[in-house]
Amino acid sequence: MKKVSLFLFVNLLLLSFSCNTTTKEPTIETPEVETTEIDELDRQIAQMLLVGFRGIELDSAPLIRRDIEKHQIGGIILYNYDNNRKDKPRNIVSSPQVKKLVSDLQAISEIPLFTAIDEEGGRVTRLKEQYGFEEAISAQRIGEIDQEDSTRYWAQLTAEKLAKHGINVNFAPVVDVNINPKSPAIGNIERSYSADPALVSKHASWVIDEHHKAGVLTSLKHFPGHGSAMADSHKGVTDVSQTWQTKELTPYRTLIKEGICDMIMTAHVFNNQLDEEYPATLSKKVMTDLLRYDLGYKGLIISDDMQMKAISTQYGLATALEKAINAGVDVMIFSNNIPDIYEPDVVPTVIKAIRKLVDEGKITKERIQTSYNRIMALKKKL
Repeated sequence: MKKVSLFLFVNLLLLSFSCNTTTKEPTIETPEVETTEIDELDRQIAQMLLVGFRGIELDSAPLIRRDIEKHQIGGIILYNYDNNRKDKPRNIVSSPQVKKLVSDLQAISEIPLFTAIDEEGGRVTRLKEQYGFEEAISAQRIGEIDQEDSTRYWAQLTAEKLAKHGINVNFAPVVDVNINPKSPAIGNIERSYSADPALVSKHASWVIDEHHKAGVLTSLKHFPGHGSAMADSHKGVTDVSQTWQTKELTPYRTLIKEGICDMIMTAHVFNNQLDEEYPATLSKKVMTDLLRYDLGYKGLIISDDMQMKAISTQYGLATALEKAINAGVDVMIFSNNIPDIYEPDVVPTVIKAIRKLVDEGKITKERIQTSYNRIMALKKKL
């Protein structure tokens, strides 16, 4: 079936509804050969996956070609740096190369892909000046300037740069409140606009608006707040129970009321003020009771990278998937770009694991369908 016709069919279908095992890097990447057709449930599950990959051109990236053409994953994420092959580029070497890579990936997908990147500015910038892209200043610097025209100027530059290269999702703005300026994952690397949640909300709103003008979706992060953390969840358990403050919810509450949120990304933080057993990504109390019921959010929830060590070293894959999906997460990121973690068959492995959970009755088909509907509704905006 052609791409356009299938996407139309899916949209019509949508309208009918009520609206830890990690593997060291292998020497050779060889896609598995399978001939069986995937059914509709597997297709829906695959749309819940957004994955990282190796390759600066489609012809040198057989694994992502398989994951798009055979499994029909929901999206991809681009990185400039490969944490496990430090002498080789990941996905980004120049402006023309990125534009062609993203275009080629979209061309082989029957359903439009979320093509995502972390382009916050400052330290967290993938399209760097060394590759020929424009400068992008940090969120902290923008907050210090604290002028609407300045914020909109920098956001417009970023959004138009992404749109020019076919990138349709920016995992920004960060709306973590700068509770702890020395937080290794947030404050210490200038990712927060301010310690004032009202100022964070204001600048985030302007940034989102400029992205929407360029046709680029955004994702608030990291819910329910990472700004007070003393540790980095990329590296292990991050407990904010003694430092988290309720004012960290203010930007989410404000922006949800404005009706401008495309996605909200989870934080892998443990916070016993909100859930005494599970970190936020795996917590129904946080993702459903707090975010959906208390704050009234109806949009897409996307996980932070499920291979980050706060999750991958603490939970087996099946448990992490079961808890995240039942908590309310709609899309899960598997970057394949965490140090010492690289799994070439992560997509078929995760699809099989989720399917098994459904077959065992641990996740319902209705829960998968709900996420699929949210995904397809948002993709209608692409």
